[in-house]
Amino acid sequence: MGKFLQLFKQTITYGIATVFPRIISVILVRVHTDKSVISEVSEFGTLSLIFSYIILFNVILSYGLETSFFRFYNKEKNKKDVLNTAAVSILISSFLFASIFSIFKINISHFTGISTGYLSIIVWILVADALTVIPFAYLRLKGSAIKYSVVKIVNVIIYFSLNIFLLIFLKDLIHSYEIFESIYVENYEVAYIFIANLIASISSLLLLLPFYFEINYKANIELLKRMLAYGFPILISGLAFTINETFDKILLDFLLPASVAKTQIGMYAACYKLAIFMTLFSTAYKLAIEPFFFSEADKKNSANSYALVLETFIIIGSSILVLVVVSLDVLKVIFIGDPEYWQAMYIVPIILLANFCLGIYQNLSVWYKVTDKTKFAAYISSFGAIITLLLNIILIPKFSYLGSAIATLSAYFTMALLSYYFGKKHYPIPYNLQKILFYLVLSISLSSISFYGFRDNLLVGISCVLIMNLVILLKEKRRIINLLKLIR
Repeated sequence: MGKFLQLFKQTITYGIATVFPRIISVILVRVHTDKSVISEVSEFGTLSLIFSYIILFNVILSYGLETSFFRFYNKEKNKKDVLNTAAVSILISSFLFASIFSIFKINISHFTGISTGYLSIIVWILVADALTVIPFAYLRLKGSAIKYSVVKIVNVIIYFSLNIFLLIFLKDLIHSYEIFESIYVENYEVAYIFIANLIASISSLLLLLPFYFEINYKANIELLKRMLAYGFPILISGLAFTINETFDKILLDFLLPASVAKTQIGMYAACYKLAIFMTLFSTAYKLAIEPFFFSEADKKNSANSYALVLETFIIIGSSILVLVVVSLDVLKVIFIGDPEYWQAMYIVPIILLANFCLGIYQNLSVWYKVTDKTKFAAYISSFGAIITLLLNIILIPKFSYLGSAIATLSAYFTMALLSYYFGKKHYPIPYNLQKILFYLVLSISLSSISFYGFRDNLLVGISCVLIMNLVILLKEKRRIINLLKLIR
């Protein structure tokens, strides 16, 4: 049980590093959706659309190197060689990208509809973020969860502070202090958000810069080829995930009438953010378990350990699902500034469940990572992406963003099923399917009853939360007691 206590502690630490930035991002949605900051829903839609493209290029610029680095660092005898090769690779690729991007900036602007002014800022955000990939991965590998968390938190504090200053206070300060007149531009809110992002990204890079002074700038070409071969399916998988995560907004822009597209995207993107409370848990859990997966790979009872990890995720996730769904009408008032955005609230439970399915898939994916069959990541994710694209294309013209929500849930659910099916054939893990299905059915049922059946009845909502947690307490009493003993 000691290893699970360590996993639990790391989950909490990484959770802080994950929860804090994500919560801040939701708070910023409250700022960005305030009419005094961004007056039109369509403008927020434009902002969300641009961030969708940023996410896409973030995946491209990391090209599966993070996961590949984890695998080869644990596998190879010469660990310094792995470290140096990964660092040199990310440096060269990042600055090569910046050069190509700058050359074709006008063409990219025409294709995406993003102004060249925005692109000039975005390219350096992407480069700065890419250069932190390996340093952050190295911190996780060493178990330096606290340092990892500190850098992440500093980043978000800078980003948040600059957003508040540039979007709220700057316009008033220009009347009192002449120095601020030089940096204030009217109707420049979206650009200010990207400038804040750039400064925060550069700050993270500076904090991690000692990493690049400690390495030897010698790349093992043969090793790099193997790392890239291992990581390429991860890149394809990442691109497929990006389609699942962000292409709905891009497709909404293409498939809806131009007169309403940006407004619909704005509503959808704002309400989508409320599903972040499930994403927070899934991401924190993933950050902790990924190194754990590889470290346990060669041990005798690794399959049993992996089964227990998924089971724990399902139990906690089920409780979170019911609690968040019951609380949605409170959360919308807190985190979304303008009631005009609330029209899209009915899709939030669907997105919450979709992200829960994604977390399940991430836990199930252990089998192809530890067996080096990463090509299945590409196969499964690509299939999910195809589902996303097809259902979005079919459903968006009829149902707008509801179609996007259904497509996202369908894709992630299918990916989880496929991962389980192939994993059973290539790396059998004794999952307790009966228990897993019980918690999934119970949490989905209680959430649906509360939100779609008795949304205005607080008593029913509270009862659903109590039932869910009481069941967990009764069925998992022994596990909870053992965990508390270990913590104590």
